[in-house]
Amino acid sequence: MTESPHKISVNQKPYVLTEILKDTPDVSVFRYKAQDMSTLSFDPGMFVMLTYIDKSTNEKITRAFSVASAPNSDTVDFFIHMVHGKLTTKLESARVGDVYYMTGPYGQFRFIPSQDKKVLFIAGGTGLAPFMSMLKEIDAQKAGTDIVLLYSIRFPNEIIRKDELEELEKRLNIRMVITVTRPQENDGWTGEKGHIDSNMIAKYASDLNERTTYICGPLAFVKAMKDALAGLNVNPDKIKADVWG
Repeated sequence: MTESPHKISVNQKPYVLTEILKDTPDVSVFRYKAQDMSTLSFDPGMFVMLTYIDKSTNEKITRAFSVASAPNSDTVDFFIHMVHGKLTTKLESARVGDVYYMTGPYGQFRFIPSQDKKVLFIAGGTGLAPFMSMLKEIDAQKAGTDIVLLYSIRFPNEIIRKDELEELEKRLNIRMVITVTRPQENDGWTGEKGHIDSNMIAKYASDLNERTTYICGPLAFVKAMKDALAGLNVNPDKIKADVWG
């Protein structure tokens, strides 16, 4: 895919796909660099609109993705669940060197390390993406944030950026709990099992009311987490949520 002659918005900026990393059976990391080599300034948690232009039809396909890379990194990374959606179907045949267009950043799901010293991050699936950006920013700023991370996946082989996540866990002293919702016999998983609920939240974040809680995942997941937090009498003003899908 080369840059399309199709007319684009003046606010759209061309980005070159520089790397595709198949990270789990269903999720790939797509890594882009701005064509003019500039960096993207944003607060961790925000998203951008990614546009693909189909040269054969001149159709523009746009979708929002949370940024998984650190602010002002030389790359912009996305965790993309390779399901058969309109854009992800096109991404299945993507090649390094292809040109896409981005606008943004956007969103109110923003994390400022200096404002929240104790946090609970709750992620479902590729909802881990904005939290990876947050963790990298905490690391870069040496913010000393007290972090509890609850991460829900279906199967043990679905941990996105497993090695990088474990490195951040050690470096930032994160209390990280990964729970598998569809455990299989002989899958070797020895960690938590089942869906995140009020009992699991209370178990690992007993000082919950001292923390700001951030939630990211599909709609049903976010709703379930909000219900669980309500059952624990958490102040709604201390909850921030981002829904994908």
